[in-house]
Amino acid sequence: MTEKFSLSELQHIVRDSLYLALPDFYWVVAEISEIKQNYSGHCYLELIEKQSDDTNIKAKIKAVIWSSRYGFIKSFFENTTGDTLREGFKILVKAKIEYHELYGLSLVITDIDPSYTVGEMAARRIQIIRRLEQEGVFEMNKELEIPIVPQRIAVISSRNAAGYQDFMNHLRENSSGYVFYTALFDSVMQGSDTEQSIINALNRIVLNVSLFDVVVIIRGGGSQTDLSWFDNYNLAYFITQFPLPVITGIGHEKDLSVTDMVACRALKTPTAVAGFLIDCLAETENHLIEMSLEIQNFAREILDEFKERLEKSKNTIAPLTRVMISQIRKTLSDISLEILKLGKEKTYKAGLVVINQQMKLVSASSSFSSAKEYQIRTLKAELISKTGDNLNNRGNSLSSMENKLTILNPENVLKRGFTITSLNGKIVKSTENIYDGDTIDTLFSDGKISSIVNGKNNRKS
Repeated sequence: MTEKFSLSELQHIVRDSLYLALPDFYWVVAEISEIKQNYSGHCYLELIEKQSDDTNIKAKIKAVIWSSRYGFIKSFFENTTGDTLREGFKILVKAKIEYHELYGLSLVITDIDPSYTVGEMAARRIQIIRRLEQEGVFEMNKELEIPIVPQRIAVISSRNAAGYQDFMNHLRENSSGYVFYTALFDSVMQGSDTEQSIINALNRIVLNVSLFDVVVIIRGGGSQTDLSWFDNYNLAYFITQFPLPVITGIGHEKDLSVTDMVACRALKTPTAVAGFLIDCLAETENHLIEMSLEIQNFAREILDEFKERLEKSKNTIAPLTRVMISQIRKTLSDISLEILKLGKEKTYKAGLVVINQQMKLVSASSSFSSAKEYQIRTLKAELISKTGDNLNNRGNSLSSMENKLTILNPENVLKRGFTITSLNGKIVKSTENIYDGDTIDTLFSDGKISSIVNGKNNRKS
């Protein structure tokens, strides 16, 4: 029989075997999927490695940084990267393998190389840029023209961000008094929700795209890793396909994020974005003023030229005008005489026409009245005749109905030999409800008799 081990004995063998086989510290590359610090100061992590599709998990292990080391590691990482350890970061850790009978296999982390995380973010950004270039979309939003008067602004920012307040104050307090119409699409501007929150805001803008001239994405300053949320393929690709020009002011001083690179215009700060919009209106106003001055000068030149022409034509036109006026006066005089002559003839002829029409109207009225009078007399006689015939017919009909009522009078019916049978005061029309022993009454024309039923014979058809 083989040797038997208790569970704890077997786990001790596993632990000792691991320590003998893997006694050293190892540098391990992994991604943080979970991280939390407990009340005692220990930091507990879950580290993963993803498949090449960057979605499915290939490997997973628990890890811990004891409180005696965590304060130093955390401070060094934040000072180097400008950000804190968080989910989604790829890190290079120095760790030793630990096996515990209750908690299983884990890594005890003693050091983290922050330069690897910074380099990983830079490599990831280069990969996103190359992918966008290969897809031929990198410059698409840059090809859109910013309107010469960009006054209707869709703003994507956090409502409580200082950068948003600076942007709005700079727009409102511009010295030229320009008016801007802004609509805030409140979004998360830092953390793992940044991508989806901004994309959702862009989707809401698309639903009312005709209401806006440009889209502005702004946030205040931050560390390099704070701004790494804008080195995002999905967000950058969405901007390249957006139908409006996108202007960014993500608040960094050195490197541009991928979001900046694909935007139509990238500026350093939210205030710079506001200044750019104000400058656009100022440039347009200056251009309009220049055009107005050019039009005024051109109009003056034309007026001066025509004044000179009029002066030259004045001496030539005046004599010709006097001759033309004299000719027109003579022509008007001849026309006036002709009009008076024709007027008299037309007036005389019109008088004759009125007299003839008057005579025709009197004759026609007399004939029409006679015809109508004859027609009325004829209709009157016909109405009297038809009324008499109708009354006679109605009288005959009434007499006929009176004879029928006399014949159907119950007294006359009884006199012809018919009788009326009743039971308990109700006329009996059938033998159905009469039973032996019932007393029935029979009414004759000259009296009534009562009878007791001894039997009945129902006749069937």
